[in-house]
Amino acid sequence: MFKAYKHILWDWNGTLLNDCALCVAILNQLLSEHGLAELSAEAYKEHFGFPVIDFYSYLGFRTDPENFKKLSHQFIGQYEVRWLNECQLQPHASDLLELLTKMGLSHSIVSAAHQKALEKGTSHFGIKPLFENLLGTDNIYAEGKVRRAELWMEQGAWQKDSVLLIGDTPHDYETAQAIDVDCILIASGHCHRSRLESTGSKVFENISTLLNEL
Repeated sequence: MFKAYKHILWDWNGTLLNDCALCVAILNQLLSEHGLAELSAEAYKEHFGFPVIDFYSYLGFRTDPENFKKLSHQFIGQYEVRWLNECQLQPHASDLLELLTKMGLSHSIVSAAHQKALEKGTSHFGIKPLFENLLGTDNIYAEGKVRRAELWMEQGAWQKDSVLLIGDTPHDYETAQAIDVDCILIASGHCHRSRLESTGSKVFENISTLLNEL
């Protein structure tokens, strides 16, 4: 499966980092504080998406610029306090990264997460040396992932047919489409498998099943 590729462009949240449960918990705290109905993990995976402002609007939050800014700061404030203590990498993520590296593939991360979060997280989990590039954003609003990937491709380090993007949301598929590279989606992150399959991408239940392919 990976013989045609030389470089893997990974998503971070939900794909390599198992943080869905934490995101649901923080959102439910914010919903409760605003007098809004809480959501189940199933409902989250049915509706979570990008841009995040649209998802917040669906949940019932006011998303005028001032309130969305406040919500974003509240969410990321709670996330930053908790994630290194409460989250782990997806099962066998390190094993897969190391095996692919031994097979001669290199890796980068492209993410809607802040650049500093990528640097902190990959260092914390001991996988930073495996990545050539950490391509995060410079804001807390989960913006700019597609453009970040486009700028990276424009640098010309890799031919399009040598790059594979692995993610966990339809937005990862959209990112792959924007830079004209192949895509694999993992169903153990932030979106239900049915939503991933609707993109037409190859979908794996989790990283363990992908590892078993090798």
